[in-house]
Amino acid sequence: MDNPTDPITGAIRRLGEARRRATTALVEPAPPRPVVREPATSGRAGRNLPSAIAVGLGLLAVVGLSLFIRREAFVVLAVAAVCMALWELAGAVSQRHIRIPVLPLWVGAVGIEVSAWMAGEEAMLMAFALTCGGVFVWRILDGGGMEAVRDAAAGIFAAAYVPFLAGFAILLLAADRGSWLVLTVLLVAVANDVGGYVAGVFFGRTPMAPTISPKKSWEGAVGSLLLTCGVATTVLVLILGAPWWGGVALGVAAVAAATTGDLAESLLKRDLGLKDMGSLLPGHGGLMDRLDSILICAPVCYAVFRLVL
Repeated sequence: MDNPTDPITGAIRRLGEARRRATTALVEPAPPRPVVREPATSGRAGRNLPSAIAVGLGLLAVVGLSLFIRREAFVVLAVAAVCMALWELAGAVSQRHIRIPVLPLWVGAVGIEVSAWMAGEEAMLMAFALTCGGVFVWRILDGGGMEAVRDAAAGIFAAAYVPFLAGFAILLLAADRGSWLVLTVLLVAVANDVGGYVAGVFFGRTPMAPTISPKKSWEGAVGSLLLTCGVATTVLVLILGAPWWGGVALGVAAVAAATTGDLAESLLKRDLGLKDMGSLLPGHGGLMDRLDSILICAPVCYAVFRLVL
């Protein structure tokens, strides 16, 4: 018989027990892993379509009410949206260790939008210049050498990209029939997105800029152009009393501007390694993901309105 106290016999016994446990673990099924369900999306769109539609209609309703009940309320909404967008943009570029001074940008954004509403183009431009100077001085005084110069340059870019471009919508609001002018800008921007989405999902085959925005196609661009021109012509002819060619000109210009804005933000997000600028709006991403086309549309539509109205 084996001596139970023999160290060799004990080692063999322990090896046998370990082998039996390993065999049992291989035979017994592993416990099921919890199933993580992705939100319902529209396949090729990659978005939660019901949430996107609900949020989009809700935003359009709130903005429309502010435009036609009390225009000052729209100015307040615009200031709040611009400040939130600046906060998102600052958070996004921080992925590359760029520190945008948000506080002076917020102060400058209020000054730009209020100046556009109260005193017009020249006052808005002056407020923008003061904002750029304030952002630069604020960041330089905070220290950091060449990094401070880089951060200040990024802050000036943010001031030009968000509050300054948004100021053109406020300039339109202050004009005669300003509520309809601003609503037209929003409608053509929405028409560009909806037309491009529908045509891209059903007919999209030829990528427009695959390295920047893989889902954007030339077929979608045609859908954007048709729907945007239709919406712009309808509003300008029936409500604003402009000639039909003015609606076509506005539609073409708006599609070019909105597409440029979409691609520019897509390029920025790709460089930063982000899918969305934020998560504030379900189905849309961040606020900047909705404002990207509107911000570029506003000054372009402003110029077209000056020509055709």
